[in-house]
Amino acid sequence: MANSRATPTLVVTIVVFVLASVFVALRFVSRVGVVRKVVSHDYLILLAWAIDFGFVFAVCYGTTKGLGLHQHNVPSSSNTALNTSEYVANVLYNPVLMVLKTSILIFYLFLSKTNKFFRWAIFATIVIVNAAGTALTMVNIFQCDPVSAAIRFPADGDAKCFSIVTIYLSSAPVNLITDIAIFFLPLPILTQLRLPRKQKLILIITFSFGFFTAVVDVIRVAYLQSAATSNAIEHMDGLGDGGNSKHHQDFSWYGAFTFMWSAVEINVGIICACVPSLKPLAARLLPRLIKGSTESASTQLGSAARPNFPRAETAPLAVPQIQNPPASRMAPRAYTDLGPATAPPPLNSPSQEQIEMSDFLVNSGPGPSEDTESSTATYPSPPLHVSTFFDFVNLKKPKSMLAMSNKESIPPLALTTILFFLWGVGYGFLDILNSQFGRITGVSTWGSLGLHAAYYGGYLVSPLTVGRFIFKRWGFKSTFIAGLFIYSCGALIFWPSAVLTSFPPFVVSNFIVGCGFGVLETAANPFISLCGPQENAEIRLNLSQAIQATGSILSAVLAEKVLFRSVTSAASLVRFQWTYLAIALFDLLLAAAFYYLPVPEATDDDLQELADRRKDDVTARVFGLPVVWVTFGLAAFSQFWYVASQEVLIFSFTDYVQAQLPNGGGGLIPFDFLLVGRGLFALGRFVTAIANLFFKPRWILLVLYICLIVFAVLAKELHGMSGVVIGLILFFFESGVFSITFAISLRGMGRHTKTAGAIMATTIGGGAFYPFFQEIARIHNHGSVPSSYVVLAVGYAVAAIFPLYLMLVPQAKKQVDPVLNDYLHRNRRLTLRGQPSRRKDRDVNNNENGNGNGHSSPPNHKGDHYSLGGVLSRPRSLMDEPPSTVDFEPARSASGVSVHDLAYEHDHT
Repeated sequence: MANSRATPTLVVTIVVFVLASVFVALRFVSRVGVVRKVVSHDYLILLAWAIDFGFVFAVCYGTTKGLGLHQHNVPSSSNTALNTSEYVANVLYNPVLMVLKTSILIFYLFLSKTNKFFRWAIFATIVIVNAAGTALTMVNIFQCDPVSAAIRFPADGDAKCFSIVTIYLSSAPVNLITDIAIFFLPLPILTQLRLPRKQKLILIITFSFGFFTAVVDVIRVAYLQSAATSNAIEHMDGLGDGGNSKHHQDFSWYGAFTFMWSAVEINVGIICACVPSLKPLAARLLPRLIKGSTESASTQLGSAARPNFPRAETAPLAVPQIQNPPASRMAPRAYTDLGPATAPPPLNSPSQEQIEMSDFLVNSGPGPSEDTESSTATYPSPPLHVSTFFDFVNLKKPKSMLAMSNKESIPPLALTTILFFLWGVGYGFLDILNSQFGRITGVSTWGSLGLHAAYYGGYLVSPLTVGRFIFKRWGFKSTFIAGLFIYSCGALIFWPSAVLTSFPPFVVSNFIVGCGFGVLETAANPFISLCGPQENAEIRLNLSQAIQATGSILSAVLAEKVLFRSVTSAASLVRFQWTYLAIALFDLLLAAAFYYLPVPEATDDDLQELADRRKDDVTARVFGLPVVWVTFGLAAFSQFWYVASQEVLIFSFTDYVQAQLPNGGGGLIPFDFLLVGRGLFALGRFVTAIANLFFKPRWILLVLYICLIVFAVLAKELHGMSGVVIGLILFFFESGVFSITFAISLRGMGRHTKTAGAIMATTIGGGAFYPFFQEIARIHNHGSVPSSYVVLAVGYAVAAIFPLYLMLVPQAKKQVDPVLNDYLHRNRRLTLRGQPSRRKDRDVNNNENGNGNGHSSPPNHKGDHYSLGGVLSRPRSLMDEPPSTVDFEPARSASGVSVHDLAYEHDHT
């Protein structure tokens, strides 16, 4: 039949199932006949294949009963059988994926026995896969009330069924997220294995085939989207209408290709899961293909397949008269960076399961024989302990961000600023998307406020829970990666909410995106503030925040003028989901890039050492409390109210313009004025960064707040274009407040800096609640938006307590005012023991800190706390920049006695 999808569905489903069955059979030939060992993930793959057989049988049987035909072409006598086959296929889909992914993840556990982070990530993914799979299976089983209504045709008049399309679309984000997680999890290990290039390439390509399942899942969702937009979205309910939802959605037609691509997804996943276990069999049948094109590969295996321990001995650091440097000092840069070990791995034999994994990932020779000892005895070197080898190989750590000069800090700052641009883009898209969603679905103003509050509610939750935990335990890089992953999850959850135009999924998507940004800002703002000399913290953060504001402008223009230009219905809203898919994938790629790039860190000890350089300043007391804690508390309080007021202005400004210019303003719509305001906001941050070169941050902050209060009052009182212009000026003066307050709040926090960063990120959640008060004020003022701006003036006035405190309390002035060259100096120079250096004597006299840790610092005289001007108020000298020197420790003999008359000296710059 020309207008039928049954034949391609039947053929494709059978072909991919046969291929998967062949790979499963070969896997067990390899496991039983060659390796002679069957482990847990083998049994799980067999169970997945058995469930897959039931799924494929149900789909194939359905094609004989009308699956692939339009509902009106299905014979009435076949409807019950067709419904039964569709019901069975729906119920079996999630269990087979759940078992398949669990098998793959358990296999990953054999790749590393010691890396806790890797293993915990796998365990977390296993929990998510099984929890989501079980929940979705239950939803599919009980999709109708009563359950029998899913099969009967026609269904009972009082039966109620969930839409199958709704269920599938709801499961799409979970499937995509877990598919991508399974793809990325082993890459850090695989890409850094010391294998011959050909073997490594084959290995990476083999595991990368798993990404194809995610692509197939996207195609499958596209067909679901077609079904939803053509039928379910027209009803705008996402649920059945009391009858058989499949009948009303023409599911027999749209569901055919959905089931076909589901079969492709499942069976390709089984094939990918089987490929790694085929290596022993392939090594027996095609040894040269696995081994390589030359026999030399086998002779190089001993050095290529394990850490290169003797590298430091063959190429020692060229220091005169140093012999036999021990592993803990001169030699280890090639080895100690691999981990904390100080000696070669133990020579104990690995377990059989470890041998099995190492045979695939390391050996290039034939597969293992029955006697595992015979295979290890062929190597000239001792057997390698697999669990230590398969851990992450950490590259040499970059210099501490607290010790970086302005020039050295540029590359990491540029990299991190990409994150600022990214969440600026995300914020701009969300703002426009929420307004369009409310317009299409008829959400009230309170509903729109709820979506806005959900986004900023993520900031109230994630920084102090997820963000601080990761930040304190693993540092900046891990926090960046976690924030990007959470953000990508929120972007993917947009899919079902956009397709179904359902308010609750939109709330969830906004909240998760807010959580992701909250985790990102927990680390990103402190990173910019701390990376480089501390006197430039406000400048750096304002510049990065200006890039963030630029990203929000670009995304808002793109969304409003291009993507949403023709969005007038829910069906057209669905097309925007591909933008969010691209954002999610970009997030994940950026997270992968951050993993491999050398991101500088700052330990708690480093942060405390930096704070101790101004110990007198940060330990002074105000009101009986340390000044640093009073300053931080007021900064957090002020930031909370500032962000709350900022969001009042952004959320209500189009209504404000509409109220002030009811007849339009020179051909511009209210949104155009909002874009101008955002442009002024971005420009203001660039201007504030420049102003920090000449004036103290606390002076700039005070001026900004005075202007905000004055212009907020004027915006309430003036009318017409004058009021609109005043409102635009508010955007300009708002711009620099956040960055200056954040940078000042971290000064002198020492080992508590990371916790302080998490708290300051939480204060951004102030934007969740305050717009509600503005709406209440508008209602009480008979709908007058300008009159409701009294709330804006009050918010600015409350936040202005902080700059007043900085200007009136002498201890606070001394604590927060920048001083020149405020960064750690850790460059070292070798001098002969017993021969004092002229610089050494000067360092002893100038080191006022007396920290006793051997780290000299630039002199901190009281005169450094200058009272006028900013960073440029005192002359600089190129001599203040420390020279680049070799960083290593002196060699010592085994007894601890120096073998050469060399000693450290810490340079004073």
